[in-house]
Amino acid sequence: MRLNLQRMESIRNIAIIAHVDHGKTTLVDKIIYECNTLDSRKPGGDLILDSNDLERERGITILSKNVSVQYKGVKINIIDTPGHADFGGEVERVLKMADGVLLLVDAFEGPMPQTRFVLNKAVELGLKPIVVVNKVDKENCSPEDAQQDVFDLMYNLDASEEQLDFQTIFGSAKNGWMSHDFKKPTTNVTALLDTIISEIPEAPYKEGSPQMQIASLDFSSFVGRIAIGRVFRGDIQEGQEYTICQKAGSKSRIKIKELFVFEGLERKRVKRVRSGDLCAIVGIENFDIGDTVADFESPESLPRISIDEPTMSMLFLINNSPFFGQEGKLVTSRHIRDRLYKETEKNLALRVKDTGSEDRFMVHGRGVLHLSVLLETMRREGYELQVGRPKVIMKEIEGVKCEPFEVLVVDVPEPHSGKVIEQVTRRKGEMLIMEPKGDVLHLEFNIPARGLIGLRNVLLTLTAGEAVMNHRFSEYAAVKDEIKERLAGSLISSETGSALSFSLNRLQDRGKFFIDPGEKVYKGQVIGEYTRDGDLEVNITKAKKQSNVRASGTDDAVKIAPKIQFSLEESMEYIKDDEYLEITPKSIRMRKI
Repeated sequence: MRLNLQRMESIRNIAIIAHVDHGKTTLVDKIIYECNTLDSRKPGGDLILDSNDLERERGITILSKNVSVQYKGVKINIIDTPGHADFGGEVERVLKMADGVLLLVDAFEGPMPQTRFVLNKAVELGLKPIVVVNKVDKENCSPEDAQQDVFDLMYNLDASEEQLDFQTIFGSAKNGWMSHDFKKPTTNVTALLDTIISEIPEAPYKEGSPQMQIASLDFSSFVGRIAIGRVFRGDIQEGQEYTICQKAGSKSRIKIKELFVFEGLERKRVKRVRSGDLCAIVGIENFDIGDTVADFESPESLPRISIDEPTMSMLFLINNSPFFGQEGKLVTSRHIRDRLYKETEKNLALRVKDTGSEDRFMVHGRGVLHLSVLLETMRREGYELQVGRPKVIMKEIEGVKCEPFEVLVVDVPEPHSGKVIEQVTRRKGEMLIMEPKGDVLHLEFNIPARGLIGLRNVLLTLTAGEAVMNHRFSEYAAVKDEIKERLAGSLISSETGSALSFSLNRLQDRGKFFIDPGEKVYKGQVIGEYTRDGDLEVNITKAKKQSNVRASGTDDAVKIAPKIQFSLEESMEYIKDDEYLEITPKSIRMRKI
């Protein structure tokens, strides 16, 4: 009788997809509160699903997560996905678990590059969309235009008639309301929940031998790797033996030790999971994303999940600077090797390759942000290491050397548009679209991924920080001509010691510095940007010679310009091919190789 009740429970599996910062995680918060999912005795808060410190600091979702709510007797499994194209490996996998998508767009910005990226994946899988036009309380926004732009985008992506006949909900996730008419605000998000139940197809119960596909994974230091996925056919039971179908047709026998379903923000241990529901399995040792857990006697595998390949590579090596081991605890090549290979177990778009040298590893990822999140996580865990400049991965296709190209979108005030166009075309970008959008000019380019390295810094400087830049991978195409690198050279410390105000003041006409008076530097460290091409060695540890004679005017207080501070991504893009970035828990330094 219990099995029949389980089978009768109505389930909706829905993924939320959107561009970075369009309000996915905030909307999930409101749904969780509306359905009284949280324990009232525990503190709530905002951005509940952004559990990772880095996610909260950057305001972006990095890891996809599952949450389940109950509404009007229906179980709604919600999958929160990352919006940034660098984490596309996450999005592609989790969409396989869904029956429909909530496509969230900003009422002012409309569909953005990453919106197109994730929506294309959903359209290919035939998922039913509900469009949510969020942030309708913004000034100068046009919700109806955003809705039309989504329709045009889906039409261009060859969406089916059923997909194009989508429902649109308007609202403000931040203010906690959703409505069918943006001119008539409500006081809650029930309009959205009702639309999910009416529009998203119910997860079907399919009779037959069991089939469950692993689409995501988690890791616990207590039980090891946890396989997460959807049961597509039959039932999966705890304690039973199954066959796991892996790559290249290989099969092995497994036993499910523990079985969980998602309930609220927690996982609830169960004896059985019906087809159509999502579950987490403990007890499978060696598995990959895309593997199928199937019947023990007559296993049938599901089509494997394909994941876009990495487009960028970066050299990781042990820190061998004069300040080695002063700030980090995990510094040896064994520590770094173990940590990188452990990361590949759950970070699917990442590849690690040995280089023939014990202390060097070539790491392949989806972009600078993807690699920088890994580096930032490692330095917070106490690792100390060096990395080289990121480089794009070239491929040979039908005898032609090819490189990755990206679609670059820049929204910039019109007075600055000429400088932006000049910089992008100098980096071999070709303009595709130029149109006014509100009070900014909307520019789209096709540009080699090589040309994007370091471009954000340049554009922000040229436009006084007003340019908004986004990009996504489009294709591999024939390699373009050489792109000119940063013209300015580096100021390099010729001595080890502490930087002195006297020396910094004396050398200010030589360039801009990355250090403050009193900071410790070592010989070979890049301490600033030279005003000319080529590099210049300078001694900033030199003190003023002492004498008994005071000269009027020469002993006034020195005025030193503030140092230039780089974020981790900016530093990765700034360094040249003959420079390394030294990363420790407390510092980020550039140095000559």
